[in-house]
Amino acid sequence: MIYSDKVMDHFSNPRNVGEIENPDGVGEVGNAKCGDIMKMYLRINNGVIEDVKFKTFGCGAAIATSSMATEMIKGKSIDDALKLTNSAVVEALEGLPPVKLHCSVLAEQAVKAALSDYYRKQGIDPIAIVGEIGECDHCDTEE
Repeated sequence: MIYSDKVMDHFSNPRNVGEIENPDGVGEVGNAKCGDIMKMYLRINNGVIEDVKFKTFGCGAAIATSSMATEMIKGKSIDDALKLTNSAVVEALEGLPPVKLHCSVLAEQAVKAALSDYYRKQGIDPIAIVGEIGECDHCDTEE
């Protein structure tokens, strides 16, 4: 499998790894069955994502997509973070092998799950804003 230099860089030197104490939002997506689990932590101030950290258990592509997603939303407004797509993550990483595209979907879902948690903590129903966070399609298929 051929990975871009960007993927290799984010895998070898992931950005924003760790946990945030008393986060404003936490989202966990993935499935131990397929081996990729992402947990995303957000610190939000005045509608801006001041800090974001992640913990990912999975392959190199899962780590790289988590790292890139955090870089793409850090310092951005919640509205901008909600617009993050898996294809934008793939593009920022200069591509992923087709068999690893599900990792970028998990990265997008982790961000949205953390934002959903943030809205729930504010007493706001997140579904109208964030939408449903689906299950990992990849986890339901046999390889």
